[in-house]
Amino acid sequence: MKKIIIFTAATFLTGCGLYKPYHRPDIETEGLFGDTYEIADTTTSIANVRWQDIFTDPHLQHLINQGLENNTDMQSAYLRVKQAEAGLMASRLAFLPSLHLAPEGSLSSFDRSAASKVYTLPVAASWEIDVFGRLQNAKKRSKAAYLQSQEYTQAVRTQLIAAIANYYYLLLMLDSQYEITLQTAATWQESVETMRAMKEAGMTTEAGVAQIEGTWYAIEASLHDLAQQINETQNSLALILAEPPHQIARGSLKEQDFTIELTTGVPLQLLANRPDVKSAELSLMQAHYATNEARSYLYPFITLSGVAGWTNSVGSYIVNPGKLLLSAAAFLTQPLFNKGIHLAQVKIAEAQRQEAMLSFRQVLLNAGAEVNDALVQYQTARNKRELRTLQIEAMERAVESTELLMAHTSTTYLEILTARQSLLSAQLTQAADQFSEIQGIISLYHALGGGRELYTEEEQL
Repeated sequence: MKKIIIFTAATFLTGCGLYKPYHRPDIETEGLFGDTYEIADTTTSIANVRWQDIFTDPHLQHLINQGLENNTDMQSAYLRVKQAEAGLMASRLAFLPSLHLAPEGSLSSFDRSAASKVYTLPVAASWEIDVFGRLQNAKKRSKAAYLQSQEYTQAVRTQLIAAIANYYYLLLMLDSQYEITLQTAATWQESVETMRAMKEAGMTTEAGVAQIEGTWYAIEASLHDLAQQINETQNSLALILAEPPHQIARGSLKEQDFTIELTTGVPLQLLANRPDVKSAELSLMQAHYATNEARSYLYPFITLSGVAGWTNSVGSYIVNPGKLLLSAAAFLTQPLFNKGIHLAQVKIAEAQRQEAMLSFRQVLLNAGAEVNDALVQYQTARNKRELRTLQIEAMERAVESTELLMAHTSTTYLEILTARQSLLSAQLTQAADQFSEIQGIISLYHALGGGRELYTEEEQL
């Protein structure tokens, strides 16, 4: 008995180090956003701003709320959280004793003697003592899986918000281009009528009239293209909202105003907000505890069991009335011949942990690249839109000056039409630049993990 106690104590002392809590690895985040733009050393980031404060258009807010409520991917993500929550509950219940009721009864007679009735009503219990952290590591791994399912939900949520916003502002851009083209088509129609009158007066040729008519028809055809794009964009947006195709209520591109300051925060901010970064780290955490759990199988299992019940049979004697039955036992199981299998499982788990580490680092690099792309897109579009405004002002002056020259000089009407064509092109491009600038804001907000739904501590645990 003394040897058993010494062996158990020694084994306990060697195995108590199996449960090693997870610690975030030291990963270099210097220059994670790139060196294209200088990033302020601040923890204030647009990712911490509510999406309602970023996207203030009431029509867009209504659409986002619809998407968060009805989108099928979002609903599937919530179901994954429930599944992981059930797995976490099961791992926690593993610490408790297992109880089961197994009533037995028999009726027997020997050589036509009076029948004897034997019954037993036992309640059996078994309890594994988690000396070497197997259950504890399994619980921590299940908790990491549960938190990862929450981060998957967050990833779907942020992606959904960004997608709805992108489609919405694309609609506004197409509406703006349609309106510009419609006004231009009306102007060109007037020009065609003017050129026809000039031809009848002998002031121009049929070739000039045909050229103007061809341009007018091309502009009219582009209206149909824009109408088709608007319809397809509305259908795509309705699909995200899990609704049949319908007309989307919306504002206008001119009404949009983003006054929020775009700050990204220090690189560590990515770890605090981006769902994919947190999910990758939680995968690493799961692999860490899976490795600990695999090592625990190299050590003994200590199990306590007991039975309590009511019986009328003790040994070969029949006792009537029944008596209380109590028994208890302890088991220690040490792997011997299958130790090689457990060692192989430890090596597999360790390799998976290293793989999860590499994946975590790569996700960080991807996150930094996405933030850099969004910053460059926003800044480039903003600079282009400012120049485009100056270009449009110059084109408007050119049209006005050409019309004046035609009235007092030999300048032909074709020069006016050329100036108007350049003005149309600049106006259409300006709408595209404004959309690109807004898209840069959306991309940056998404790249920094904006739009998260905050969980309470009780919901996370």
